[in-house]
Amino acid sequence: MATGRPLIQRLCIIGVGLIGGSLARALRDAGQVGEVIGCGRGEDNLQAAVRLGVIDRYLTDPAQAVAGADVVVIAVPLGAIEPVLRAIVPSLSTDAVVTDVGSAKGSVVADVQRIYGAIPPYFVPGHPIAGTEQSGVEASFATLFQGRRVILTPLAETSAAAHRLIQRMWQLTGAEVIDMGVRHHDAVLAATSHLPHILAYTLVDTLARLDDRAEIFRYAAGGFRDFSRIASSDPKMWHDICVANREQLLEMIALFSVDLERLAAAIRNDDRAAVLATFQRAKRARDNLYLD
Repeated sequence: MATGRPLIQRLCIIGVGLIGGSLARALRDAGQVGEVIGCGRGEDNLQAAVRLGVIDRYLTDPAQAVAGADVVVIAVPLGAIEPVLRAIVPSLSTDAVVTDVGSAKGSVVADVQRIYGAIPPYFVPGHPIAGTEQSGVEASFATLFQGRRVILTPLAETSAAAHRLIQRMWQLTGAEVIDMGVRHHDAVLAATSHLPHILAYTLVDTLARLDDRAEIFRYAAGGFRDFSRIASSDPKMWHDICVANREQLLEMIALFSVDLERLAAAIRNDDRAAVLATFQRAKRARDNLYLD
C-alpha cells in the first residue's frame, strides 16, 4: 500500500462494470486513488458498486459525475461513447484527463473529432487487453490486469503529461503498457480478438439452430467449451465492436473465409496432405505463441 498523495485524487468511472470496477479496485489496493465516483444508467449495479466498496458514491448524470475529477475513465460500450463525451464537455475540470477502454480506437477518435472539432490534448485513447466473459461490477476483481497488456494510442495532439498519467495509472494495476497507432491497433484486435468472438458466436448459433441441438450440446467436449466460452460475453458490447471496427473485421472475415474454403476443398477432394499440412502449421504457430 502506497503512502502519501495518491496519483489520482478524484477518479470518475463512467460505466462501472468488469473493466471499470476492476480498475477502481486495483487502484484502491495500490493506495493510488482518493475518491472514486461512479456513473451509469443502472442504479442497481451502481448501488452494488458502493456496497462492495468499489466506488464511494455515484451519480447517473455524466455531466455531474465528472465535476472536479482529475481523471475520467469512459468504460461504456463503444456505441455509447459519443453521447457520454458530448455530455461531459461542459463540466470537465480544466486539468482533467480523459481516457477510454474501447476495443476499437478508430471509432472513438472519430467520435472525439466530431464533438470537439479536434483532438483535445487531455484525451488519451486506451484499451486494456483483459477481461472475462462475465460483466457487471460484481464480476470485477483487483488483479484482472496483472500481467496483461494495456494499449494506449496517443495522438499527435495528446499532451505528454496526460499520456504519462494514464500510462502510470495502468502500470499501477500490474499491466504492461504499450503504445500503438490507432489503425494498427484496430487491425491487430480485429485479428486476435474480434474475429475469434465472431467465430464463437456464429458456431454456437449454428449448432443451437440444429434440430438435435440438445444432444449436440450434451456431448460437447472440452474443446467446444473452451472455444465457445467467449460466446457468453456481452452481446451488446460485441455488436458495438463489430459496427465500430467494421472495415478491419470484414477484412479478417474475408481472409478467414478463403482459408476455411481452402481447407473444405482439401477435405472434399481427399487431399490428406493439405489437411495435415494446415494442422501442422497451425500447431507450430500455436505452440510458439506467448499467451500467458
